[in-house]
Amino acid sequence: MDWTSLYLKTSDLNVFILGTGEVATRRANRFLDHGACVKLAGNNMDEELLLKGAVLCSTEEVDELVEWCDLVVIASGDEKLCDYVYKISGDKLVNRADYPQEGNIIVPTSFSIGDIEISIFTNGKSPLMARQLRKKIQSIITEDDILEIELQDYARNQLKDVIDDQKERRKCLYDIFENEIINDLIRNNEIDKAKDYIDNLIRGLQ
Repeated sequence: MDWTSLYLKTSDLNVFILGTGEVATRRANRFLDHGACVKLAGNNMDEELLLKGAVLCSTEEVDELVEWCDLVVIASGDEKLCDYVYKISGDKLVNRADYPQEGNIIVPTSFSIGDIEISIFTNGKSPLMARQLRKKIQSIITEDDILEIELQDYARNQLKDVIDDQKERRKCLYDIFENEIINDLIRNNEIDKAKDYIDNLIRGLQ
């Protein structure tokens, strides 16, 4: 397997999407929702994309659009045009919706719950199973898990002011994670009380 998972910072990223169909629209929404500047080349564009700030361009502008962008997304039914855009993309980041293995960026199925984002990639073997696995994972993540993340983030930031050693901070975070009083407060959705309890624990370390 010659792919590895990474997260790409997309705020202020220039994204050119060849196509305006279902796949192109889905890709555009995803990048727009994460702060990218998006231009699409095609005939018609979903009105929602316009409201989000996407720009519709002509397919005759593809050379300029490839030059402008940081990331090329090829999602058109015009195979000849797709191959042309891929050819002129050079060393750009390229996602090919038609032939994913030919690009150097994969956009996997993903979902968010609170501050958690989970992506699933089957190495192109089964998009259907990626969707099924997504449903299974979504079903086991609870509201308590989301609150635990919030508290771990809070505790981690507080500990940085008290403990310099990273390994020692990690041990404290495990102790907080396993603390039954804190877990009871999470189950009762008493986050402010849980934070106060964490503050008292941390003060005891000073």
